[in-house]
Amino acid sequence: MQSPLLSLRLRSVEEILANCALAAMMLLPLLEIVVRPLIAGGIPGSISIVQHLTLWVAFLGAALAAREGKLIALATATFIPAGTVRDLTQIFSAFVATGVCTILAVGAIDLVLLDKADGTMVTAGVPVWIAQLVLPVSFLLIALRLAWRSSSAWNGRTVAASGIALGYWLSQSVFLATVPVWPLILLILVAAVFGAPIFSILGGAAVLSYMGDGDLPALVIVQTYSLATQPHLPAIPLFTLTGFILAQGKSSERLLRVFRALVGWIPGGTPIVCVVLCAFFTVFTGGSGVTILALGGLLFPALLKEGYRERFSVGLLTASGSLGLLFPPAMPLILYAIVAQVAPDELFAAGIIPGFLLLLLVGAWGMREGLITGAGRHAFEWVKARAALWEAKWELSLPVVVLGVLFSGWATLVETSAFTALYAAVIAGVIHRDFALVRGLHQAFKECIVLIGGVLIILGVAVGFTAYLVDAEVPLRVVEWSQEHIGSRIWFLLALNVFLLLVGCVMDIFSAIFVVVPLIVPVAEQFGVDPIHLGIIFIANLELGYLTPPVGLNLFLASYRFNRPLLEVYRASLPLLAILGIGVLIITYVPWLTLWLVNWL
Repeated sequence: MQSPLLSLRLRSVEEILANCALAAMMLLPLLEIVVRPLIAGGIPGSISIVQHLTLWVAFLGAALAAREGKLIALATATFIPAGTVRDLTQIFSAFVATGVCTILAVGAIDLVLLDKADGTMVTAGVPVWIAQLVLPVSFLLIALRLAWRSSSAWNGRTVAASGIALGYWLSQSVFLATVPVWPLILLILVAAVFGAPIFSILGGAAVLSYMGDGDLPALVIVQTYSLATQPHLPAIPLFTLTGFILAQGKSSERLLRVFRALVGWIPGGTPIVCVVLCAFFTVFTGGSGVTILALGGLLFPALLKEGYRERFSVGLLTASGSLGLLFPPAMPLILYAIVAQVAPDELFAAGIIPGFLLLLLVGAWGMREGLITGAGRHAFEWVKARAALWEAKWELSLPVVVLGVLFSGWATLVETSAFTALYAAVIAGVIHRDFALVRGLHQAFKECIVLIGGVLIILGVAVGFTAYLVDAEVPLRVVEWSQEHIGSRIWFLLALNVFLLLVGCVMDIFSAIFVVVPLIVPVAEQFGVDPIHLGIIFIANLELGYLTPPVGLNLFLASYRFNRPLLEVYRASLPLLAILGIGVLIITYVPWLTLWLVNWL
């Protein structure tokens, strides 16, 4: 394993490289906005450079996430009792994951050597193989860190690290082509239940399936590298960076004062404020749990101070932590657009009315509480409202700026995301000066890169898994089965809702997008479901999944943030789960809510 000094130096190098890559991703699109009107075609090669920088941010971020234990995994491991059993399952899951990482690393090395021999260029003077080096290095770092974190004892770490030797042997032999691979895939699934990272499950299933057919693991990495050709992908880190910048400043306090001044006189005014404020931040943080963690300490005491019941307050904030995923430019909308190959701007427009519907339903629950308890009403004072509006005018203008820049045609989606991040930094660091630009940006970059790494590495291996499923004609067989057993569009939509609710119980929204969307899109097409409408149905259902026991992400985060037992959080959230479930059914069966604005625009 690494010495402490070597580990410290490596940590610094990783963070510097990742921060520089993200900074360049932000600066190049901004320069493109300025240069394009002056020089036809803009900066030569800038688009390709930004796309390849996204690859570096994604995989260096994944390595940093592995270092901090923040790679996305199923929550099922939390139900394993602490003690010897959990220790053993952690070692086993790390053993499997390190083996998969090693196979992926070998495949990445093969791809690097192949493209180095071909002499392919990213742009003038920048070879492709240089850009691809981040893949094998990151996979190997992740393998080492998974082994290190698997146990506090050296014998446990040694067992986990032996997966590296097994992975290398499998990658160099023809063993998998001579035996059935399903027992190994079954072991990978068991490791998933025990807490192995999601990316290792998808990547392992993909490489083992290909190798079982006699192919090389590099086929999966070829698909992973295709991330560098996705035109909209760089927007995800930059919009997410905006959320972290806003969360670190005092934007939430200014917005809270505005909304309380405007609607505090309404029964349940403060809960309505909490719902709107949480949705605003979730748009930019992508439902990652940052909203509950960042705003919970501000909003929960505010609700209790004004006399709202504790159980109600916990349930409201737990539910509100995922509201906002249907509003542009939320990360799940962009990811869904990439995976399902639909236009992001149409998906942005489609989510606005359904998003407001869910806000209204949760806000109505808050009004009911206000009427019952009589808590927290304030007389409207125009002087206070005007002062609060003036103080928060820059934050309030942010959604208008984003949509205005995007739909004006003045900038692409990626350029809009870079402009939005700059706008947030200027608001917090220059205008209000409650965000230390150097230290604050460093922290925001770090948090953004770790989150994005945990998400995009799943996308990277999921495209390889999807490619194998397509080669094996799995989507075609799913279509044929559904046509035989599901009689109508109405029954298909109902079955889809139930299926997605079950998916949301055990899988986060990002993993679900990568795994499930390729399977349901062709089926929905056979039943005449509009692809844009399907996207909103999908995200609305998975938004509900954040609240679904036993392993909805918001339930765990609320239990941690508000220091309440998990069962208490379950009980507090059930009314909101039912209310949002009604909203999801309305969105599903009333398609004009989704499509009216798309058709109008």
